[in-house]
Amino acid sequence: MSEEKKKGPEHFVTLPPEEFVAEAERIVAGAQERGIILRILGALGIYIHSKHVPEALSIYDRIKRFGEGKPMFTDLDLMAYGKQRKKVMEYFEKELKFKYDMIMRALWAGKRLIYFHPKDYYHVDVFFDKLEYSHDVIFKGRLELDYPTISLADLALEKLQIHEINLKDIVDLMVLFYGHDICEGQEKECIDGKYIAKVLADDWGFWYDATTNLNKVKHFTERYFNEGKLTENEKNVILSRIDKLLKMIDEEPKSKKWKKRAKVGTSKPWYREVEEVVR
Repeated sequence: MSEEKKKGPEHFVTLPPEEFVAEAERIVAGAQERGIILRILGALGIYIHSKHVPEALSIYDRIKRFGEGKPMFTDLDLMAYGKQRKKVMEYFEKELKFKYDMIMRALWAGKRLIYFHPKDYYHVDVFFDKLEYSHDVIFKGRLELDYPTISLADLALEKLQIHEINLKDIVDLMVLFYGHDICEGQEKECIDGKYIAKVLADDWGFWYDATTNLNKVKHFTERYFNEGKLTENEKNVILSRIDKLLKMIDEEPKSKKWKKRAKVGTSKPWYREVEEVVR
């Protein structure tokens, strides 16, 4: 996630990236053995999904998410099903011995839990059923589509829903699009553009921010190519895949709800204000 943290100081993961990846995968695998479905979100999800394309991950080396000299990750974000909330709590507290945020539990236990590593190496955000930031990203029935992360389409939507997108999220999307082509269905290493198009065809506000963000990614891709941080091939691949997705989004028939809201446009707020969560 990014929006709820953007106003305060960043708290970074103190483990090296590959060690953090191993920790995250161990947590998800341990949950799976106990019949608990957890999937990795965010930048770490994109990192894990892009490991098979070393050139994609090398973009992170050339364009640092938080700037030179700073770690890559701030936390471990996980998605779970609300019906397994009790099992998730028992897993983290009784078996993994993670500490929990009492205030967050009192306020948001039905939607979100925050845990802290026993040695404070990192903290964990566990979300249930959906993300509710600038726009909703729904996960009911979708966590089984991939492992150990959420699906590539959901990784894209998670970033594209951000109204005030940060540079780090733009870099994540560049890595995602360079490492994965756009498809018209669910495939392991291909982004389901058809699903993204259908989600956006029913929500004008989400569509507006998502297409705006895709064009921002195109802008920064050109910029980083001009600065010598991307190769011409990398630039062309990212731009062509974004254009492919934009075409699918444009051609997807829009719902009556979408068309009605489109007439109002930006004259009224089309996104949810996101408040900072202080830990």
